[in-house]
Amino acid sequence: MEGLLPAARDVAEKLTARGQTVAVAESSAGGLVAAALLALPGASAYFLGGAVIYTRAARAGLLGVTDADMEGLRPSTEPYALLLAGRVRERLGADWGLAETGAAGPDGNRYGDAAGHACIAVVGPGIERVTTLDTGVSGRAQNMRAFATGLLRLTSEALE
Repeated sequence: MEGLLPAARDVAEKLTARGQTVAVAESSAGGLVAAALLALPGASAYFLGGAVIYTRAARAGLLGVTDADMEGLRPSTEPYALLLAGRVRERLGADWGLAETGAAGPDGNRYGDAAGHACIAVVGPGIERVTTLDTGVSGRAQNMRAFATGLLRLTSEALE
């Protein structure tokens, strides 16, 4: 967690300076982005909430993503990450929605993505950013930290 705090602090400072809020939907990062943002004093000024969207039930129950919304999509893709970021932003009424979806490891996921693969997305006022990360390693905890750091860095760039 310590390694995530500098990136989280950068995002928190930018959100606070803008008077804006954030909501987070994570999958294989397991809540590390939310935890890093909440570890900083003053988080209640910018953090509205987050969810670990690890299953189809969580996706439907927490974000209201239906089978119709998933038509032509599969998890662990850039379009899916954008859907999650947009939906968590909408559901919580945040200025910014952040999302991550991937395969932490040590094995790949059921969709054929190797361990270390993640798609991360940021959706905000007039802005959509999405990218794919491939760490090339199978270590689960290492990938979770890399995915969380990547999402925080992408968010910081979007806030500039």
